Formats: sequence, C-alpha cells, structure tokens
Amino acid sequence: MTADKKMPDILYQDGDFIVLNKPANLLSVPGRGPHKQDCLSARVQAQYPAALIVHRLDYDTSGIILMALNKPAQSAISRLFQERNIAKTYIAVVYGQPQAESGSVDLAMRCDYERRPLQIIDHEQGKQALTHWRVLERNENNTCRVELTPYTGRSHQLRLHMYSLGYPILGDNLYGTPETHAMSPRLLLHSAQLSFSHPLTAEFINIESPSPF
Repeated sequence: MTADKKMPDILYQDGDFIVLNKPANLLSVPGRGPHKQDCLSARVQAQYPAALIVHRLDYDTSGIILMALNKPAQSAISRLFQERNIAKTYIAVVYGQPQAESGSVDLAMRCDYERRPLQIIDHEQGKQALTHWRVLERNENNTCRVELTPYTGRSHQLRLHMYSLGYPILGDNLYGTPETHAMSPRLLLHSAQLSFSHPLTAEFINIESPSPF
C-alpha cells in the first residue's frame, strides 16, 4: 500500500469490529468511475478482506467510522444504527455567534434531485432530521466551536442544519457562502465520539478521536 493510500489509524479492534479514524477528503466507499475507487473501505479491506461497511462519513468529514469484521456483526451493529442506539458526537467550527448556548434543529430534509448531492429542507416531503448543538468556545473572529449530536443520520444533516440556523461550518463547499468556504482549507467537521453497547458481548464501547482543528 503506497504512502498516499495508507491504512487509516485504528482506534479500536476486536473480533467483530474495527473502528478507524478517517482523514478528511477521503471517500468512505468507492464512487463512480476509476478515479473514485480509492476510499476508506478499500484501504481497510486490503488488510482486512472480511471488513464490511456499516455507516459512512462525508468525503470532507474526518473522524470515527466503524466497520464490521463479519456478517453477524454487520447485521447486529446495523440494527443499533437503525434503532438509534449508538451515540455520535461531532465537533465543528461555525461562522457566527448563536445567542443561546445550546439548542436543537428539527428540520425535515430530502435530496435536491436537480442539484445532487445537495440536500434541502422540505417540511412536506422530507424525512425527519434532528440535531442537538452546544457552544464549546466563542472565538474573536466571529466563529465558534460547537458540539453537534445528531439524533438522525441524514446525508449532510449537520452541514445543512447549521447552515439553516445561519451558522455555516467553515470550509464547507456545498453550504454557506464563498467567504465561509474560503476561511478553511478543509471542512471543519469531525466525528469525535462514538459509543454503544456491543451487540454481541454487551460490553459498553466508547471511542474518542480528538478534533484535529
């Protein structure tokens, strides 16, 4: 495996699961076309051929991602995701200063079919999407660091919800403004914590990945 296609750092591993720290600007699974075959799942499967994808992170997002090492584990952990029995926490840096210290965004979402991969708020045809947020640090340059806890797991949910509040995530090339996109060379969104009860052993698993920004 070449240096530019190295195996992501392993944060946790047992006989059923492997948890990795995905770098930003890496696909979770292969895309369409030969130029989009390099991805986290391919790099992991080169070393662990039985590894199976369970969930995804956006190309731009860094942080914790879990893969199963066998079919029973994949089915069991997928059920936990579907039943929302896995807690996920993200760290982001957004533009603007929310008046409150915490809150929730409950805005239904769907794909913008004419402008894929963009998502839009749609209260009639969209699916439920709920995000809890909390301010961690307020910065002098009119930005702040926030903790984001998604209750649902819609595509681009955190990015669209913060944008809809009026606080786009820095470095976001899909939502926000050219100015907020230019404020960071990468999307400042990181999956920082994942916790769940192991579906096969009942052991409580808590994985943390410090934010790189």
